[in-house]
Amino acid sequence: MKVSDYIVTFFIERGVSDVFGYPGGMVTHLMDSFNKYKEHISIHLNYHEQGAAFSACGYAQISNKPGIAYATSGPGATNLITGIANAYFDSIPCVFITGQVNTYESKGSLPVRQKGFQETDIVSIVKPITKYSVKIENEKNIKYELEKAFYISCNGRKGPVLLDIPMNIQRSDVIPEKLKCYESNDSEEDNWDYDNVKNTMLEMLKSSKKPVILAGNGINIAGVVKKFREFIDLTGIPVVTSMIGRDVLPGNAKNNCGFIGAYGHRYANFIISNSDLIISLGSRLDCRQTGSNLKVFAENAKLLRVDIDDFELTNRIKADEISILADLEKMIPMLNANEFKLKANYKKWIDACTKIKKELKDIDSQYENSVVKEFSSIVPDDSIITTDVGQNQVWIAQSFVIKSNQRMLFSGGHGAMGYSLPCAIGAYYGSRKSVISFNGDGGLQMNIQELQFIARENIPVKVILLNNKSLGMIRHFQEMYLNSNFVQTKKEMGYITPDFEKIAEAYGLRYIKINSVEEISKCSNVLTDENPCFIEIALTDTTYLYPKLAVNKPIYDQDPPLDREHLNRLIKICNI
Repeated sequence: MKVSDYIVTFFIERGVSDVFGYPGGMVTHLMDSFNKYKEHISIHLNYHEQGAAFSACGYAQISNKPGIAYATSGPGATNLITGIANAYFDSIPCVFITGQVNTYESKGSLPVRQKGFQETDIVSIVKPITKYSVKIENEKNIKYELEKAFYISCNGRKGPVLLDIPMNIQRSDVIPEKLKCYESNDSEEDNWDYDNVKNTMLEMLKSSKKPVILAGNGINIAGVVKKFREFIDLTGIPVVTSMIGRDVLPGNAKNNCGFIGAYGHRYANFIISNSDLIISLGSRLDCRQTGSNLKVFAENAKLLRVDIDDFELTNRIKADEISILADLEKMIPMLNANEFKLKANYKKWIDACTKIKKELKDIDSQYENSVVKEFSSIVPDDSIITTDVGQNQVWIAQSFVIKSNQRMLFSGGHGAMGYSLPCAIGAYYGSRKSVISFNGDGGLQMNIQELQFIARENIPVKVILLNNKSLGMIRHFQEMYLNSNFVQTKKEMGYITPDFEKIAEAYGLRYIKINSVEEISKCSNVLTDENPCFIEIALTDTTYLYPKLAVNKPIYDQDPPLDREHLNRLIKICNI
């Protein structure tokens, strides 16, 4: 059997339905094999390798199957890197396959920069941002390396792997039955004491008057959102989330107290800061969540952290925190037991959280927040929402009211502009559901070529452009700290946006322009049809993000600061 055929059948046997990539000389055999098995697996042509990598991420985020992307050697391989890094930092399982020059053309240990055309040591380049990367130099190792890579990507803390496969290896023949297998060692994970985890959490909850659950994206990654929601209904504990964990609870859920962090909901930051116990589930508590001064983060709260990655737990937030290494996939179902029926214990605290949320919910709302909130009201319940990076991302996180069956996908840790559109493509193929892709005018132009993809395939991806004709987040920073020297962020100093109506027309996409909140309702029918469209929402070129955390301040005291009398009254509400 040809090695490239073996690779394709390997993915088919593991339930992968769609693969993303861009043609190149060193992957032609692989592409030909994908086409040979097209009744069982589909390959999709993106218009840039970065777009393919982001599509693989979106596919994996929504399907809980590894995303697959391929590229040729040299520039094709290096164009994947931003997508690989995104998968690494957001724990997205992906298998990236790069073609490579024939083994007999490789420079090997020769002290030259390059021997074969487009030869690049992609394995060494991506080692810091992959869980595993290897160049396959013997066709007899293909089964072993595929099984190993697939296992590593999907187990433990998930993430990307890369297989670099020379062209002559791809076209070689092997006898599948004689190939060496990979055998994993699961002994360490099998020894995790989940009864102890459960008992520790139960005892801490029983002694707490003001507990809060910090729900991270690890709950989504573990595939236990339904079980988590059952646990929250059982206990009644208020929940705050990380930004990329926004969709673990519906936006209108009684227990949903918003997302924390530098640009998080003011009420969420206030509630976690006044709790006496924080149980963090699958969230790494980075500095954008806690603020830069850890001494003033939830000063009176005990902290119980549960994570699948031991290295994250070594990065301590509090000196006396309790850290538990566990897999939420196994742990959360164990919590839905009668002994966790604790709602009555927290009635005063739940009432206090409700008051805080009601009082602070709309205090920082701006026009852009109103636009997003109104738009969310017409998005169908089973849709997927993708976001880009910049002000648009924060407005979505703050004001899009997530329905029960919706998903919301972010580029979190890496924060890659240009993510939303290709991610939406992957999310569509991972679910076959309509996708709403929110973009800023800066990020959209990073991967604008993927508009050709949605037009070509006529898939129901709705591109929403929040157009402030500026790089708003950096412009705001320049206004605050650099005397309003808007270098490369506004029209008068170099940043110019195109006529997006003409761009939509060039790609053959239906175009709608929205100039006010009142006009949003006219998009209602468009969002439910099966075709792509381009919706531009016009904004002023001077936009801001509020609330916003200043350096060294506690997260409950965001800018613009509350009146001190108001702040003290809110603190008093929490003193139960």
